[in-house]
Amino acid sequence: MTVTSFGRVISVRGSQARVGILLQAKQMSVSELRATVGRFISIRCPGATIIAIITEVTSEDLSHADEFVATASVDLLGEILGPAEKPKFQRGVTHYPTIGDAVDMITSQELRTIYTPTAGDHIDIGALQQDPSVRACVNVEEMLSKHFAVLGSTGVGKSTGVSLLLNEILKARPNLRIFLLDVHNEYGRCFGEKALVLNPRNLKLPFWLFNFEEIVDVLFGGRPGVPEELDILAEVIPLAKGIYTQYQNSDRIGLKRIDPKTIGYTVDTPVPYRLVDLINLIDERMGKLENRSSRIIYHKLISRIETVRNDPRYAFMFDNANVGGDTMAEVISHLFRLPANGRPMTVMQLAGFPAEVVDSVVSVVCRMAFDFGLWSDGVSPLLFVCEEAHRYASADRSIGFGPTRKAISRIAKEGRKYGVYLGLVTQRPAELDATIISQCNTLFTMRLANERDQSLLRSAVSDAAANLLSFVPSLGTREVLAFGEGVALPTRLRFKEVPLHQLPRSEATIATVRSVNAGHDMHFVSAVLERWRGATSSREASNGDGSASLGDRGGGLATALDAPMLQPSLGLDPDRFSLLKKPLR
Repeated sequence: MTVTSFGRVISVRGSQARVGILLQAKQMSVSELRATVGRFISIRCPGATIIAIITEVTSEDLSHADEFVATASVDLLGEILGPAEKPKFQRGVTHYPTIGDAVDMITSQELRTIYTPTAGDHIDIGALQQDPSVRACVNVEEMLSKHFAVLGSTGVGKSTGVSLLLNEILKARPNLRIFLLDVHNEYGRCFGEKALVLNPRNLKLPFWLFNFEEIVDVLFGGRPGVPEELDILAEVIPLAKGIYTQYQNSDRIGLKRIDPKTIGYTVDTPVPYRLVDLINLIDERMGKLENRSSRIIYHKLISRIETVRNDPRYAFMFDNANVGGDTMAEVISHLFRLPANGRPMTVMQLAGFPAEVVDSVVSVVCRMAFDFGLWSDGVSPLLFVCEEAHRYASADRSIGFGPTRKAISRIAKEGRKYGVYLGLVTQRPAELDATIISQCNTLFTMRLANERDQSLLRSAVSDAAANLLSFVPSLGTREVLAFGEGVALPTRLRFKEVPLHQLPRSEATIATVRSVNAGHDMHFVSAVLERWRGATSSREASNGDGSASLGDRGGGLATALDAPMLQPSLGLDPDRFSLLKKPLR
């Protein structure tokens, strides 16, 4: 026994052991002892030093009452091998302890041996809870290539932790491109000049990039489609694509046209087509019908397309819908930062999009991220970070949009083979698809109070330190349990302080006390309402008698209208299809 030993091994079983805490340990100082739950200890063996973590301490049912004051259950995690000059840590245990082996509190030097990076890129994200002088580092390659997840309830510092992780990743991997789905518009300023912020005002995502399921979801507002109308769409969309291709390939007037049916496009082929061609094809079929009830189906479908097309909230999809142009290369270059031009990151703010279309937009972006990685053989790696992931990949198959779940699941299962990595952020891991979260091999778990969430974590963590999860409900703000491939050992750590300019907006700028005393009046309310209405109105805010009179009444609305949430668009001529509105005879 060494002088610093506070106990010895009294039983060993598989990956666990029991340690008797010696009576003489009472004389040791508090700083030396502190043999409590969550602390790392060293078990001295002839061939190695075994690293273990205390999961339980009790003084009940002592069998050696005279010798021990308590017993502790420990999980065996790994071992330090090699000479004292060049110690090396490895996971797993090859030298098991025997009865009577000495047990010490782990030293700072041993903790540094475990957590000091040895090879590959590492990022410093904080300090160990047991010894703040030891930095907690994460292996970037292991964390990214095998996906990661950040889990935690509201208010525990989850968004700040995500900002910290992504900023550190950008430093370590300046050539990696990052795409962040920002559900609550809170990350816009966290990354400074390194990020391009996309919202409905500056995003161009042409409608023809949507596959059949996604465009149906847009046209029917998230509701199930009418089978008769879906059959018509499935027939005419490939023909509209063929017609557009004919226009593009016609070099001179009078060139013999190819039958669009022979071109071979499907409803999901990502090639351009024009809405005017689509509607003309539907109209042509409607004109050949004699049965009035059959015509109504076609008429409803045309009305549905026109309604969505003329809605200013959908301008990011249907801008220049009748002009055409193959802009797929420009869209992908803009979305995924190719080339980066000093901004390798994209923050896509989803709060301004119509609620009915958000799922479809996320589905399109996920699918294009994976497909570009697939067809480029993973030459340009991309990290796809999904905030509030349980919204888009719910465990309940009856909730949400199926193609979105499928797109995220595809990245989780196969993305790393093609350089597309996944980062999930959620406060309800139990509501997230179990298959998707099981693919995340590095978990950063913050405080979780819900029992279902904790149960899912226990099933997801395969490490010997699954008992660490019992600490999850009592973790403090910014405290994290890190598991998996990215960290040397399951670790309780504390995220380091994030600079003020990198804090998510919700934590950095919202102050309820100040806003109560701001003295808002009716002019302010009128300005907000005008901006609100402008987002769903097809009139220009500065034109027309109605809007002018509103401006006169509101007083001071010019400031609010300088930057409307969504720019209203003029849309198509409302009388364009007036013939269709005439009663059928």
